[in-house]
Amino acid sequence: MTTVAVFDIGKTNVKLSAVTQDGEILEMLSTPNVVLDEPPYRHHDLAALETWLIDSLRNLARRHPIEAVVISAHGSGGVLTGVDGPAMPMMDYEQQVPEYVDRIYRSAVGNYRERGSGIMLGAAHLARQMLWQQMYWPHEFSRARAFLATPQYWAWRLCGVAASEITSLAAQSHLWTPADRRPAKIVADRGWQHLVPQMRRAWETLGSIRPELAVSTGLSPQTRVLCGVHDSSANFYRYQAAGLSDMTVVSTGTWIVLLTDRTGVDFDKERPGHACNADVFGHPMPGMLTMGGREFAAVAGSATGPASAEALARIVSSGTLALPTFGPDDGLFPGTAKSGRIDGELAEDPSARFTLAVLYAALLTAECVGDLPHAETVILDGNFVAEPLYGPLVAALLPEVRVLVSSNFNGTATGAALLAGHETRREPARLSATVCDASGLPDLSSYRERWRDRARSKEYSRDLV
Repeated sequence: MTTVAVFDIGKTNVKLSAVTQDGEILEMLSTPNVVLDEPPYRHHDLAALETWLIDSLRNLARRHPIEAVVISAHGSGGVLTGVDGPAMPMMDYEQQVPEYVDRIYRSAVGNYRERGSGIMLGAAHLARQMLWQQMYWPHEFSRARAFLATPQYWAWRLCGVAASEITSLAAQSHLWTPADRRPAKIVADRGWQHLVPQMRRAWETLGSIRPELAVSTGLSPQTRVLCGVHDSSANFYRYQAAGLSDMTVVSTGTWIVLLTDRTGVDFDKERPGHACNADVFGHPMPGMLTMGGREFAAVAGSATGPASAEALARIVSSGTLALPTFGPDDGLFPGTAKSGRIDGELAEDPSARFTLAVLYAALLTAECVGDLPHAETVILDGNFVAEPLYGPLVAALLPEVRVLVSSNFNGTATGAALLAGHETRREPARLSATVCDASGLPDLSSYRERWRDRARSKEYSRDLV
């Protein structure tokens, strides 16, 4: 059976996987996503990453008959490109933007419906990256040919065809208004139309791999390069391809990202953590995001897993709470940035910290699910699913819905690979997931209410000042 090479770019690590066209992962290689703290701003080491990608494609091609390559990535990365390479380095989205640029950006970017997400910190939006580059490096910006979201940048590097794609631009780029399926007004207002290439579908073949790369990697010259996709939308597509609907999919990693196919959200109303994304077909999708992976790491510290039922019972009975927010962004709780803390008699107990971190991640997940339209099924996927207690905790916190946990922790790679067979698939894709069993866990209802009250209370907010 032919295979698909999936290049999945996360904030912390990147992975290259050999995946069958029905989504079975055969082999996975990974490397850190290196950031250089050098002028003109903190940026990713694209040259080193490209070298690694080519070497890794060559490595996989020795063992797998690769027919296509597809790229997935988080939604806050993009590259200003020139004729044959980057016109400027790829900005690290956690890089702080000059206050002057940020002030102009906030006045230029429009309302929530126009943006599709809240205004986040740093350089998390592609439009804000572009504005900074245009204002501070006008010569380089004027010579640029395109600004490509990360999946489409790497597709361009591999096949030479520049394209835009809806899930990538709908993921808090502020270049696209997903609720109305059109470019955001800032694109025309700033004269960026020529930098946004033609929109193509995630599953479309942009072209064949460049001849010189076919030679250097050992791939067939006919190897297809697909347009590519936002990572959480790829994960959602995995379940769409399996024929599921009426669902909310929770992708976990550096970010907890939720997408649902349920409607009923007012995209004119801005609320903490909410966003409007898009699926691969272009349909607007209510979503939520919070930096759950970073929050988890802050609570866990140096503690390692697995979480234990014994520690959970002690945490709940003692009323020990991990309270938001440890990171620099408010997340779901306005006014709490950089003010996270642990309260209770087990706050200094290292034997409880990992379990407390898992419980905190489950609470954040349940908070997000509860703030979206009700869906019959909630599906958990990604890094957190590797912790056996995470799924049951979410199920215990959400007794009114069916909670499934994916048996494959790499749903992004699976969903991206399934795109390669989108136009030829004649039956639903295979899916392996189990219903979470919350039996045996303590009752969490009063604990959750206390946590929510403390996280949202004015008294707690005053304590943070």
